[in-house]
Amino acid sequence: MTHLKKMMLEELQRLNYAQHTTRSYIRTVEDFARYFNCRPDRLGPRHIREYQAVLFQKRKLSPGSVAVRLAALRFFYCKTLRRAWSIADTPYPKKNHRLPTILSQEEVAQLIQAASTSFHRTLLMTLYATGARNAEVTHLKFSDFDKQRMVVHIQGGKGRKDRDVMLSPKLLEELREHWHRLRRRPRVWLFPGQHNHRGDRPIDTKTVWHACYQAAQRAGLQKRVHPHTLRHCFATHLLEAGADLRTIQLLLGHNDLKETVRYLHLSQRHLHAAASPLDSLPLEGQSPQVE
Repeated sequence: MTHLKKMMLEELQRLNYAQHTTRSYIRTVEDFARYFNCRPDRLGPRHIREYQAVLFQKRKLSPGSVAVRLAALRFFYCKTLRRAWSIADTPYPKKNHRLPTILSQEEVAQLIQAASTSFHRTLLMTLYATGARNAEVTHLKFSDFDKQRMVVHIQGGKGRKDRDVMLSPKLLEELREHWHRLRRRPRVWLFPGQHNHRGDRPIDTKTVWHACYQAAQRAGLQKRVHPHTLRHCFATHLLEAGADLRTIQLLLGHNDLKETVRYLHLSQRHLHAAASPLDSLPLEGQSPQVE
């Protein structure tokens, strides 16, 4: 481990950054130095701007992904090297505000039923029933399920925040069967990894991603489906069922209600609450035919 890497790692740990963020920041600075074949402390704003352009134009990364890499470089220069950072010289890219893909409840049922294994079926049911993020589901423990209060404790979520979500009776029954199906009875992790799910560590997030992808293929769904899709479906279907935005915000663990409001644009109940003004026009007959 180089001296600079050790300094950055110690600073990230001192400020209690999450392990995933720590790994991502370290990899970004290493990639930045590798691209210019130079120590990162000898590079400056000009190199950062060039690197940012490469991420967009050659690597085709999204604005959000580029922003994360800029945040890593900013941490390195500001916190590790104690240098000034000019937002004007290296502005963060504007993000694209796109609405997520939403499955109907019928499509969610098709997805779950098309799971390639019973293990994948339980994974998909847990994603949809809790609205948890991919990484949060992989780190669920059996002790996180409170059968007396019928809640699931999601610990160490995004921003190191804990929250509780409802425990579906249907999911609880599925988890009982899931526990009996495992060849080696797990003591800690709900979804243990390694061969035949006998490991002492949780599964990787890629396992969850593949479970979604394969089920969508088997179900013949034309929409692009990934683990976060089921989180969006969880929120949208709750809203359509009459849940209020504040409740959904707490269940999702959003810091700001603005993050939750976008589901109003996806809820059929809200989209169909008003008729199109076209329907009130006194139009007669049909359009003339072109001869």
